[in-house]
Order: sequence, then structure tokens, then C-alpha cells
Amino acid sequence: MSTRLALLLLLAILAAGCRTPGKPLVEEVVLPTEVVVPPTTTRGEFTIEADKLDTWNAVGQIAVRTPGVEYQGRAQMLDLYVLRYRGEEFVVLTKALLASATMTRLTTRVTATTPAGKPIDSDAVADLLALLQRELPAEIESVRARQAEEKKTKAGNVKKKKKA
Repeated sequence: MSTRLALLLLLAILAAGCRTPGKPLVEEVVLPTEVVVPPTTTRGEFTIEADKLDTWNAVGQIAVRTPGVEYQGRAQMLDLYVLRYRGEEFVVLTKALLASATMTRLTTRVTATTPAGKPIDSDAVADLLALLQRELPAEIESVRARQAEEKKTKAGNVKKKKKA
């Protein structure tokens, strides 16, 4: 038993000897007077009652014809467009929302992020998203009509080939 007591005493002495003399155990932390919190959502994001693919196609059509918008790339499988507007590069995303008891129609969220995928909050992005929100309903109808016409034309060409 005295060996155990001696070992415990030795451990206590060693632990006490590890502390640097003169330094407090807890250092004083000075917090900045103004804390800048990164945004958690994008200003201007919105939802639209429309299919995700139709929305994605319409966003591309609006982006390429809008003055000042530089189209830098797209990825349909990721539902995104990489754009530059007023010197700011960002990603516009179109994501389908899950159906629920309160949401029974196809709905898509349109938002933007930094190229790194973080929420972005700037005037340029908010302005472009507001423009998209205004123009998307009509552009989605235009995209649907164009796709229906293309489908009709293809069907007509197939019938002509079969007759020949």
C-alpha cells in the first residue's frame, strides 16, 4: 500500500512540475468589438412552382441574353450555372424541393453560392436573382413551347423516314 501511495505522490509532483511558472492557467481572451458573421442564406433566393429541369433550362436562356452577365459554365447533373455579374463570380443553383403535405406541386429553389459552395450575400447576386424571379415564369413557358415544337418536328421527321 505504501508503494501505491508513493507512486500517486510521485505522479502528483510530476504533474505539478509541468506547469510553467508565472503563466496563468487560463489566458485572457480579447474578443473583437465587431464580429462579422458569414451569411447562412443568399439574399434574393426564391422558389418557383416548376420542374427543376425546365427551371434550369430557363435560367440558362435568361443568363446568356442578359447584358452584363458572363456565362462561364454549367453542369446539368449538378443543376448549376457558373456566372459572373458586375465583376462577381458565383454559382446559380436550381434544386427540386421534396413534396410534402403543404407542397404538392413541383417546386424548385433558385439560389446562389460562392464558387466554394458557401452562401453569398451581395447586391450583384441579389439583383440577378430578382431578375430571374421576374423573368422565369414566362421563360419557362417559352422553353416548354420550344421543346414541344422540337418534339413535334422530330416525330414528323420519323414518320417521313418510315414512309420513304
